[in-house]
Amino acid sequence: MAHRAMSKMVSGVLALSLLSGLCNAAAVARPEVGISPWGPRDEIGRLNLITPESRAAIMARVSGEQAYDLAVDYFVGMPSWQAAGDPPYQMWMTHTPHGNVIADPMQVGEPMNQHVSYSGSAVSMYAHMGTHIDALNHFGLNGKIWNGYRADQHLGDRGWNVTGAEKLPPIIARGVLIDVAAAKGQEQLADSYRVTRADLQQALAKQQVALEKGDVVLIRTGRMRDYDNAQRYMANPPGLSLDAAKFLVEEGGAMVVGADNLSFETFPSEVEGNYLPLHTYLLAMQGAPILELVNLEGLSRDKVYQFAFIGASLKLRGADAAPIRPMALPIR
Repeated sequence: MAHRAMSKMVSGVLALSLLSGLCNAAAVARPEVGISPWGPRDEIGRLNLITPESRAAIMARVSGEQAYDLAVDYFVGMPSWQAAGDPPYQMWMTHTPHGNVIADPMQVGEPMNQHVSYSGSAVSMYAHMGTHIDALNHFGLNGKIWNGYRADQHLGDRGWNVTGAEKLPPIIARGVLIDVAAAKGQEQLADSYRVTRADLQQALAKQQVALEKGDVVLIRTGRMRDYDNAQRYMANPPGLSLDAAKFLVEEGGAMVVGADNLSFETFPSEVEGNYLPLHTYLLAMQGAPILELVNLEGLSRDKVYQFAFIGASLKLRGADAAPIRPMALPIR
């Protein structure tokens, strides 16, 4: 009996030891935010790859013959992320020519209002609408964002005091279109299709383009063809796999990664314990801003795969995203 009791105790100790070891291994493997190689005060991550020399080099190659507007229109009823209760885009008139005649808000009298017409409008929107760029505070891990900044120390009632959208510099860099849909001979990828590393490599090979460190890499799924149909555009979007994102950043050297859809990811998540693994990987772990709802149809139509990417976002202080009006200028 004593021997049997001792055996059970030893087995229990071994089981507890094994469980402890597994827990420690899981703790070690748990993803954490990235710490910037550009120093403890860095707030822009991989955008530090932009230098005066890199800007001058890409601008020297611009042909000037064509310009592509990569932004989408904003309109009432446009596609927007509302699954978490965020507000849709709204626009309303604050002044109309006829209304001013009646209300006379400037107290100038009816003859003047009949002579001088006046229109005014206002908008209300979620920061992550239309063509926009995600700042590095958009997603984090374990209470921290990029470079170890903590939400309990840096997030107040007026937004973040670090890594806000106002900190994002104008982006002038080499842009690369990876037209995955066209490479597969499709107008657009199927619902919920998850773009793989092999898909990206195949498209780059067909386009005869190689990635370079500091690129703005834009992935075309073809989803933009449904932009005017918000319900269709938002339903079951295709997106990148985590392995594909790692290929772009860790092997391709991408500075910014973007796509023509809103989620950038597809669902359900391929990573257990993380419902948005690409956002946390790119923003929180790699310091790589994300561009969403980029209109790539013109570039795809004309087979323009390399260009100067020029874009500056609104300087929304403390915000986790901001609208951006990017342009693509073909290069020699």
